[in-house]
Amino acid sequence: MGPGGVTQELRKFRFARPQKIAAAMLLLLLGECLWVSARRPLSETDYQFARCGREMWERPSPLTGYFTTCGNIHDGTLAYRAAGLPLTLERIAFGQASTTSTWEMRHEVGAIKLLMRLPFMLAGLALGACVWWVTRRLFGNEGGYISLALYCFAPAVVRASTAPNNEILAALGVFSAIYLAIGVGHALQGPRKKWRPRIVLLTVALGFTAAAHIAAFVVALIFSVIFMGWVAEGRRAYIPTLLIVWVLGAFFLLFASYAFHPDAFSYVFRSAAGRMWVSLDGARWFFPQAANAAFTIALLGALALYAVSRRSRYFGNTTPLLVGAPLMLLVTTGVDSEPWLWALPFLIAFVGGVFADALETRWRKAFLWATGVVVAGQAGLCVASLWGM
Repeated sequence: MGPGGVTQELRKFRFARPQKIAAAMLLLLLGECLWVSARRPLSETDYQFARCGREMWERPSPLTGYFTTCGNIHDGTLAYRAAGLPLTLERIAFGQASTTSTWEMRHEVGAIKLLMRLPFMLAGLALGACVWWVTRRLFGNEGGYISLALYCFAPAVVRASTAPNNEILAALGVFSAIYLAIGVGHALQGPRKKWRPRIVLLTVALGFTAAAHIAAFVVALIFSVIFMGWVAEGRRAYIPTLLIVWVLGAFFLLFASYAFHPDAFSYVFRSAAGRMWVSLDGARWFFPQAANAAFTIALLGALALYAVSRRSRYFGNTTPLLVGAPLMLLVTTGVDSEPWLWALPFLIAFVGGVFADALETRWRKAFLWATGVVVAGQAGLCVASLWGM
């Protein structure tokens, strides 16, 4: 996903010590999610997402399906489909009637809570893997470890990964799309045969993001074009053509998420889901949270180091800051959403990058202790906060 070749990296992938450590961290995150999910009862919102998702898969007709019984979907269909798909597959596998309601299935499916929430846990794990992939490539093993540790012990990530919602899906889409775009920009400098896989991957990522939240798609597309123009020196003339391909491809995937029903698809443009504005509400809510105190301190320290240390001010560190800071101030005025969660992986990557740079200075030992204290503190706060989720 980073600047290098994705396909080539997959061929060369080895499950060595760094990958094992990253996998262990992601298993810790999975354990947190499973523990929270087991303790948290299903809510009416959970049932609504699953019921609407089942209707999208099982009764996609606009006369009998979700366009009438669930109302118009304001933010995006992806979370509804994700919540409903495991239940639909379970119903088919065990020969249950299509008329069996989601409420009734709770008596027949012992793992219904896990089935409803599993797609979102997987999305949280996938986003963590993306954070690790990008930060390790950009900042080395230490930067990758720091970033992934802060991600795995972020209470907001655990909360978003244990309930049906579009926010964790949009966060995954925005992060992957922007770094894929940077990879495409670098690929444009090389042979044409390496362009196609990256262009296709970016199209899929943008379509995934659009199906989760149309505002997230707009954000991802804007930043993708900006950063691609930044790195694709001498090849910027290709960007307008590629932009047309990505927009058309993404909207085709979005149309597919509405089962190719034009009336339902048109609601994306008639609703207020894409309206955005600037506000401090997200930052005011996130940073004063006691469970985020260690990360807040780490972010302030990283900003101070970035300001005073010239070695920290380069493309790898600047990119996540330029995305994370505006997203933290973004609000969607037409629907309820959490753009600050979309910002979190970028801010975590920024902290990991700056701290990794600090570890390469003559004050390495002091920074190593400080980093250990921050990560341990954030881990303790996160585990303590799990009881209240």
